[in-house]
Amino acid sequence: MSAEFDTSHVKNIVLLGHAGSGKTSLAESMLFESGAISRRGTIAAKNTVGDYHELEQERGNSIFSKLMHSRWRGYKINIIDTPGYDDFVGEVISALRVADTGVMLLNASMGVEVGTDIIWQYTEQFKTPMIFAVNQLDHEKADFEKTVQQAKEHFGSKVVVVQYPLQQGEGFHEIIDVLRMTLYKFTDGGGKPEKLPIPEIEREKAEQLHKELVEAVASNDETLMEHYFDKGELDEDEMKEGMKKAMINHDLFPLFCLSAERNMGSGRLMGFIDNVCPSANEMPPQKTRRGELLPCKSDGPACLFIYKTVTEPHIGELSFFKVYSGVIKSGTELINENTNVTEKITQLFVLEGNRRTSVNELSAGDIGATLKLKNTHVNNTLHDKGRNIELNPIEFPSPNMSMAIEPVNKGEEEKLSPALHQLVEEDPTVRVEISSELKQTIIHCQGDMHLAVIKWKLEHLAKMEVRFVRPRIAYRETIRKGADAQYRHKKQSGGAGQFGEVHLRIEPWSEGMAEPAGLNVRGRDTQELPWGGKLVYYNCIVGGAIDTRFMPSILKGVMEKMQEGPLTGSYVRDIRVSVYDGKMHPVDSNDISFKLAGLQAFRQAFREADPQLLEPIYKIEVMCPDELTGSVMGDLQTRRAIVEGMESEGHFTRIVAKVPIAEMFEYSSSLRSITQGRAKFSLEFDSYAPVPYELQKKLMEEYNKTEILAEA
Repeated sequence: MSAEFDTSHVKNIVLLGHAGSGKTSLAESMLFESGAISRRGTIAAKNTVGDYHELEQERGNSIFSKLMHSRWRGYKINIIDTPGYDDFVGEVISALRVADTGVMLLNASMGVEVGTDIIWQYTEQFKTPMIFAVNQLDHEKADFEKTVQQAKEHFGSKVVVVQYPLQQGEGFHEIIDVLRMTLYKFTDGGGKPEKLPIPEIEREKAEQLHKELVEAVASNDETLMEHYFDKGELDEDEMKEGMKKAMINHDLFPLFCLSAERNMGSGRLMGFIDNVCPSANEMPPQKTRRGELLPCKSDGPACLFIYKTVTEPHIGELSFFKVYSGVIKSGTELINENTNVTEKITQLFVLEGNRRTSVNELSAGDIGATLKLKNTHVNNTLHDKGRNIELNPIEFPSPNMSMAIEPVNKGEEEKLSPALHQLVEEDPTVRVEISSELKQTIIHCQGDMHLAVIKWKLEHLAKMEVRFVRPRIAYRETIRKGADAQYRHKKQSGGAGQFGEVHLRIEPWSEGMAEPAGLNVRGRDTQELPWGGKLVYYNCIVGGAIDTRFMPSILKGVMEKMQEGPLTGSYVRDIRVSVYDGKMHPVDSNDISFKLAGLQAFRQAFREADPQLLEPIYKIEVMCPDELTGSVMGDLQTRRAIVEGMESEGHFTRIVAKVPIAEMFEYSSSLRSITQGRAKFSLEFDSYAPVPYELQKKLMEEYNKTEILAEA
């Protein structure tokens, strides 16, 4: 049996928007309108197709992206519903990677929220054709004009009104469509509207908006512009083709009206999606890693891209994919370009939330899922044997939050590792680091809500209790002046003894500094340290006081102490060590003796060289609403941040600062509280900087206490 829908009759849309903008309700209305479901669920009743996950029902908002589909007038519309909180941005980015049109929902009572701006940045990156839909026009505080104005301010004049509400607020039930120049009148139950002429009182406004729409379409195509000048109008087919082309080029963003919860306007939106929005074969071809083009054609080589994986209890791993070329059939064997493993596609599914329906094949452009691939992960490309196709991977954002994790029950450390591996497999925005430096397992994620989901998964799916604790800070130690020290290691315990004496000088190292003063340089070894910075090691021995063969042993002792600095046990960096004298014993001198002598001499000199503790400094960028800038700045200043700049972006302010990472613990929660979830931030390592004196003193005292306890 051939695929039910060919490439040109499959439309892939992703529902986008700030949390609470109504994406899940719109998906529900679309499924209902198309007859995929017989009754509409609601968020409050916890019975929508999209938010089926137990955790989403607990929290009352989407956390994971969901794949659904509807059949509408001969077309298949694949719908991916996405979460609205920035903590789950990975779900949004992966959905955008495979969608051919985005529907950005705007809450009519809130206007353009920060979540909208955040998501918009990704739509610009993917150049996804976009539709705006002003939703919740039945809300008592709905303000359509203000929302449109904000959309134009944030996203430019390419936002063009296709519909506007005749009334808004609790009485909302009529929409004027200026593309079709028709009034849609809905009953209280929504659904299919009555089509009526535009009232005379609205005629002038509707005609003006119609003219603006036609001019916006014509301005992006020379041929259409000529037709418009000739006729003063464009016919329906010309408008359709012109809008499609402009949307593909990111030159036009049509704006529609909705009450998703009352199912008003969703049918017209679906009609526009199947009539105007591009199918995958009308979008620019995919570029492979080698720079070649892969047209989306069903008669091309079979090729699919994995954009998401989910582990389902008792079933296994479900891999979600988009077919970018050819036809994928049950039983097909494909090569994974990334792992070089042959994978057999045993089953193919289309999905309705958590309900899977088996199909025999899927054509280029379609989206589906399969089970139990052996060694295939997110971002992998699978293709016909004998080919060499690798599609560009999704680039996921860097984490914004780090927490140390440990099992509550002793003995469950072994159980934790595979559970964390599974988490990373499902969610590429989670990173797990087993830090030998900090002696902790660190979870890096997008924020406190993301962390709560991680904890829930471990407790409910991996069946283990975990706790999150504050991660230790990766301090560094260095010195601010030079110092000399000598140490004699002597041990006699019957038989061969141990003897080694080392005289050395240590100095702060900097690029281009002069050679050691007053010393005769015989050799130099520059060590690029794995933890950053350098150790420059000089052999300045004259007259054979220490045999050359013992120099590597002294270096080994110095390096050992640099891995556990004298101040706080942190790594030491940017030091120059010059070994200039010492003594040997003809019998008792050996490698271990000089290693220990070198270690102790370095330790003594370090303490005399005005030691300095360094802390990691991060660059932070915060984007927040203008009116909350003062509160955000005030909070950053309590964290020892140095603000480097501020710039306005629409209704938001971007604050750039440098801040010690030690002060950023639970910042995600604090920022959400200060701004009611209307801000976002990103962190990036910048440099190391000296720790203030009082803090250094406190950290040294704490370290000395732990050392005393350890020795006891």
